[in-house]
Amino acid sequence: MKQISFIFSLLILSHISHSQDGYFIQQANGPIKIDGLLDDEGWTNIDRAGNFTQYFPYDSIPAESKTEFMITYDDQFIYFAAKMYNLVEDREYVVSSLRRDYRGILDGITVVIDPFQDNTNAFQFGINPYGVQREGLIANGGQRGNDLSLSWDNKWVADARREKGYWTAEAAIPFKTLRFKDGVDKWNINVYRIDTQNGERSTWTPISRNFTLLSLAFMREVQWDKPLKNPGANLSFIPYIAGGGTQDFEGDDTAIDGNSAIGGDAKIALGPGLNLDLTINPDFSQVELDEQVTNLDRFELFFPERRQFFLENADLFQDAGHPFLARPFFSRRIGIARDTATGVNLQNKIHYGARLSGKIDNDTRIGILNMQADKDETIGLPALNYTVGVIQRKIFARSNIGAIFVNKESFQNDSELDSANRYNRVVGIDYNIRSADGKWNGKVFHHQSFDNEKERDAIAQTAWMGYQSRTWQFSWAHVYVGEHYNAEAGFVPRTGIFRINPDLGYNFFPSSGIFTQHNVTAQVEYFWRASSQDDKFRGLGFFWNTERMTDELWAIDYTANFLNTARLQLGYARNYIYLQNDFDPTRTDGEQLPEGTGYTFHAMTFNFQSDQRKLLNYRIQGSLGQFFNGNRYNIRTTLNYRFQPYVAVRLNIDYNRILLPEPYNDADLFLIGPRFDLTLTKKLFFTNFIQYNSQLNNVNINARLQYRYAPVSDLFIVYTDNYNTDPLDQNGWSPVNRALILKLTYWFNP
Repeated sequence: MKQISFIFSLLILSHISHSQDGYFIQQANGPIKIDGLLDDEGWTNIDRAGNFTQYFPYDSIPAESKTEFMITYDDQFIYFAAKMYNLVEDREYVVSSLRRDYRGILDGITVVIDPFQDNTNAFQFGINPYGVQREGLIANGGQRGNDLSLSWDNKWVADARREKGYWTAEAAIPFKTLRFKDGVDKWNINVYRIDTQNGERSTWTPISRNFTLLSLAFMREVQWDKPLKNPGANLSFIPYIAGGGTQDFEGDDTAIDGNSAIGGDAKIALGPGLNLDLTINPDFSQVELDEQVTNLDRFELFFPERRQFFLENADLFQDAGHPFLARPFFSRRIGIARDTATGVNLQNKIHYGARLSGKIDNDTRIGILNMQADKDETIGLPALNYTVGVIQRKIFARSNIGAIFVNKESFQNDSELDSANRYNRVVGIDYNIRSADGKWNGKVFHHQSFDNEKERDAIAQTAWMGYQSRTWQFSWAHVYVGEHYNAEAGFVPRTGIFRINPDLGYNFFPSSGIFTQHNVTAQVEYFWRASSQDDKFRGLGFFWNTERMTDELWAIDYTANFLNTARLQLGYARNYIYLQNDFDPTRTDGEQLPEGTGYTFHAMTFNFQSDQRKLLNYRIQGSLGQFFNGNRYNIRTTLNYRFQPYVAVRLNIDYNRILLPEPYNDADLFLIGPRFDLTLTKKLFFTNFIQYNSQLNNVNINARLQYRYAPVSDLFIVYTDNYNTDPLDQNGWSPVNRALILKLTYWFNP
């Protein structure tokens, strides 16, 4: 590991700037009213920019649908206006609904703003033809599709108008909403448009299709007519009041328990790039439920964070380590406890929290988080304090090096508390490599955990490097997680492993026809057991030892992207798994395959996504082949229908047929999830989400009414219900628990 880390740290990557001719931002000549009309005096004599380039279906050619935009400002706001021409006068626009924070291949115009010009983090603001807004944060240079978080909320206003042959959009974004340095006179900005009728995605700064549309490696420098002044203190209070009742049908007492809560958050700007978030008695009852999955894996599954308090600058805290094998900090560990007796996750009350995060200069970011969770005597959980500290320094064009400290500790004076559980700590260093042109990306880290056990081999290490050109892509990754690495506030599904995972891909972009891209990717993955008791295995290297190998994967995938936005993927995989513990492949409490046995199985996979612009669109995917000592047949489908722009209906169906020899369980596992979204206006939303999971013998109902009565201020009414559907239960279909909650929030700016 030391040798490989040293080699990676000495890599001098290309740092050529990809900024092109920019735009001169002038102060508004008069007032601007946000109504989408673009006829205000403030827009007079403001330069219009355009000359967009296609990103899809073909790149490096001028966009067919013309787009123009303007940027101006006054003392409080940066204003953005755009005019999007259509190829025909009368057309139907494709929108998901009137709900804020839309996502997908939908009509809209989006501006990406990087005030610190680090090409690593940015704000995103989007508007669709119905004036629906979305705002988000882009992290990690936008190199992956999931680097965009639309869960971030803030105050800004926008509107749009639909006219014959074109539509217009207008927005006012408060300078206080953004983070930037006092006296700066240059920003990085990009703008992209999605025109569904023409099947076109276009950008102001050209981006090659082998990169994501979010890539911050391709931004354009804009020049302000004078240096920007600090907009003043940004101070926001978001108090809430909540009340409701819950009913538990599994206990002896099924009476309705009333509950109420008062709390809130505060946001305080401590500088041009630094923000302090405070919370007292936070309540997350309005947060949407996770979508359930059929779990046929041997290890814990990962679900993303959805709670607003943890989201701004979340990459600082969450992206240390390996995303799925060795994360030293995972914010969902806070406020969610696990009942070790039942294995069920429970809400764990949080008393308070504080988070300081952001930039202290152009090249340095910091993050400090402290939260105190309550004890739960019913499951033997002590009161726990969580502290995380991060510092990250930009080096070269877009790379950075950072250090992290995570501390989970109980200060409770309880003689019955096991001393081994009083604290758990992780310290580490991460080096993230990103070239200026976006072609090279990599990561090296070393983390060490500490607890009262003081075991050796409590480390986690990774070295990864990837290259992506228009034609070729390849990467090499290896991960070592020591047998005694213990990150209790993180996400570490398995320890005592060494993993390698190289892959190689080839892209082909046709210049005509029904296809826009073909891709073939091959990957290999190996896991070996790593034990601190074996001196021969300490450290990193290649250990082609079949007696220690626990997992082996050889896979090849073919992907075709169609001109009409459809997508087809076909794959083949050969798996080998050596069981280190007894395991039931159906996870239905049946007879378990014994520890110490190995299984080789082959499977074919398919995945087809239809034209996403159609009112009725669908996705169908699945696999067929061997599964441990039997066979598995899986089919998953998602059906979507839009009654534009007010109603969106979605139906998810996941069916697994698992056939195993005696005495092991066969299983027919169903996961069915209909979802109904009604958006009567841009302020009133109703969602009803039902999930039936035969693996868990559970039906979950979640209905949520949201009324946005003022900017970023909401009234929520949430109803949840759970039913036991176990056919062997003598009570048959029976309720488990239900709750009705009312929550009122208000975003107050003094």
